[in-house]
Amino acid sequence: GIPAVAAAADTLVENGVRCLALAPAGNTLRILEHLAGRLPDGVDLGLASLPAPEDVVRAANAGARFVMSPHVAPDVVHAARGCGLASYPGAMTPGEVHLGWRTGATAVQLFPAGTLGPSYLATLRQALPDIPLIPGGGISVDNVAGWLAAGAAAVVVGRSLLGDALLPGGDLQSLGLRARLACDAAGNAPC
Repeated sequence: GIPAVAAAADTLVENGVRCLALAPAGNTLRILEHLAGRLPDGVDLGLASLPAPEDVVRAANAGARFVMSPHVAPDVVHAARGCGLASYPGAMTPGEVHLGWRTGATAVQLFPAGTLGPSYLATLRQALPDIPLIPGGGISVDNVAGWLAAGAAAVVVGRSLLGDALLPGGDLQSLGLRARLACDAAGNAPC
């Protein structure tokens, strides 16, 4: 619910995280509106796994600054641009990455990156050097630095960062520690 997500968001922001993506659920838009109204300036909120353009409009109206999708959906990318939002479609192959970028994405999310590894991202960067890539899906806090060293523009860290923080009695102190570790691994890159 809203209190658990708000507490986790506060912990993440207090420990250096400046970009938060919410996964779709029944009350995601209400949570997004709540967070957009209370988090400090400089924290970008977005929605992950958006399948349709009408979802982008709803996300924008609720306060999102970006949207993510697990695949290249040109209509979603165009809707995001039309709403003034950043768009990060998911792609795995060089052709999908190129299509996502050509469609107008802000950057392309390499997804699911955890199964591919940083060396795959480095190879894609050599082949497509002008396309910013953001690995997501199966990334752990422990390998953030490796992904950035391979040429990632940013890194999406989900479950390994959150741990049990959203569960009743979740450990926010450990969440804060993991957030600091991820931001430290990012070095000078915005976290």
